[in-house]
Amino acid sequence: MIKKLEYDVVIAGVGVGGLYTALHLPRNKRILMICKGDRQQCDSMLAQGGICVLRDEGDYESFYEDTLRAGHYENRKESVDIMIRSSRAVIDDLLQLGVRFAKEEDGSLKYTREGAHSKPRICFHKDITGKEITETLQRHVKALSNVTIMEYTKMTDILVENGECKGMIAESEKEDITYHIFAEDTILATGGIGGLYKHSTNFSSLTGDALEVAKKHGVELEHLDYVQIHPTSLYSEKEGRRFLISESTRGEGAILLNAKGERFVDELLPRDVVTEAIHKEMEKEGSSHVWLSFEKVPKETIREHFPNIYDTCLKEGYDILKEPIPVVPAQHYFMGGIHVDRDSRTTMAHLYAVGETSCNGVHGKNRLASNSLLESLVFARRAAEKIAKELK
Repeated sequence: MIKKLEYDVVIAGVGVGGLYTALHLPRNKRILMICKGDRQQCDSMLAQGGICVLRDEGDYESFYEDTLRAGHYENRKESVDIMIRSSRAVIDDLLQLGVRFAKEEDGSLKYTREGAHSKPRICFHKDITGKEITETLQRHVKALSNVTIMEYTKMTDILVENGECKGMIAESEKEDITYHIFAEDTILATGGIGGLYKHSTNFSSLTGDALEVAKKHGVELEHLDYVQIHPTSLYSEKEGRRFLISESTRGEGAILLNAKGERFVDELLPRDVVTEAIHKEMEKEGSSHVWLSFEKVPKETIREHFPNIYDTCLKEGYDILKEPIPVVPAQHYFMGGIHVDRDSRTTMAHLYAVGETSCNGVHGKNRLASNSLLESLVFARRAAEKIAKELK
């Protein structure tokens, strides 16, 4: 059964990219959002460490250099500048919306540090920053009368006429219905590719659907080989998604150890460098993992900053207050994707891409820690503003 729907804007994906776009589109435009599973199954929910921000003008050069150095200087410099310059406005907006970032006693924002950052500049909420931001955005979008969200609905194609995108085709996961969704503008925000890997920190539903659709219609793709492996996921012999051990744990003093209890790498180097060091150590020892010790992290920091990591490890049989935990690298983030410009426009008219499924060049060959949420929000808002301007 084919059902025809008509909206002003249709968005595939309900992570922070899709949500923030919807939140900044004109209230008089009818918006449809679809998601493959339920709205909780988006990788934005899983981000632990935090979200970067330009602390002050004196931080610009080091923030810019940290991002480029982590990306092996293959970053699109214009995009990096836009992201950094826009960061404070995004954080202020999130605070206004009710995101509960950690604060100092005087009420100012508290900052943490992660690998490859030259100084602390990361806002956070415990060790579930992504969940806090995503759920806050979900509440605000749900309250909008002009937005409809359809769960268990998978995008399978886009509608194209005379080389322009006219909407998308989607299938219901629960009913025998195929939707032909006609819209003035279409936004792809379907996330990454972790579901294609055996070991990944992503939800298994993230299988690069938008990339296949874009390729089919000749929409430009970029750097499909730029895949980031996170150095520290909790080692397990069970099947399924790997639990991420946030890089901010190492920023707060956790250290990596080999089987002999020896430290073998500077834990705050870029992720790809730390990952390579771990793999070399595992090969040398013939082991399936290394160890992460929290001995140098104050116990109050563990309880206040990393309660979710502490509880999850405890359920797996490890008390990080007393013992190291086994960790292993796992697929984590996709830096490539659908090529977009500074306003998140693809090479097809009226087709936009935001979040991890897009490639605006911010991350280069390797993403700097905690730039993902920021990049998604900055360029989602730019997409919304561009669409609003065009719709006028």
